[in-house]
Amino acid sequence: MKIGIISDTHDDIENVQKAIEIFNAEGVNYVIHAGDYVFPGVVKEFEKLNAKLIGVLGNNDGENVHLLKNFLDINGDLKGELGEIEIDGLKFGIYHGTAKEVKEQLINSGKYNILICGHTHIREPVHSDGKYENNGKTLVLNPGAAHKKVASISGAFKEGGIIIFDIRTKEYKFIDL
Repeated sequence: MKIGIISDTHDDIENVQKAIEIFNAEGVNYVIHAGDYVFPGVVKEFEKLNAKLIGVLGNNDGENVHLLKNFLDINGDLKGELGEIEIDGLKFGIYHGTAKEVKEQLINSGKYNILICGHTHIREPVHSDGKYENNGKTLVLNPGAAHKKVASISGAFKEGGIIIFDIRTKEYKFIDL
């Protein structure tokens, strides 16, 4: 079983479509979106996804009622600001990552095997061999921004893409969009 991970799409429908093509080609069973859809209509693109969409809200998601409606329309599951799921014995926490202190509390709680975040637009883990070893620590997975790369002074959209996580092998890989 595979899980697709995406975050910070920020209205970039073109990259969302690319991500969905990759998720479908990889045969993922679930896609987890860690927030910052911005425009609720971007959720409708996930109708083309051959998997269940699970998501949380980000700090740039102001139209929560419309986001929820669009999730319901595509049979997705919008969890609010914090989501929790368990798949094949692995406990996942899903949090956009807006408050650094909350993120640290979730990591240190010992409640999750894996915490899926976004917000920083920076991939996590930065240095890794792509293998999750259950050593009692929470693995943080952040795909960076799924928005297309844009040259800017802030560097807000300079890296990112999506992640494919294989539940069976416990391996994950970053894929550029």
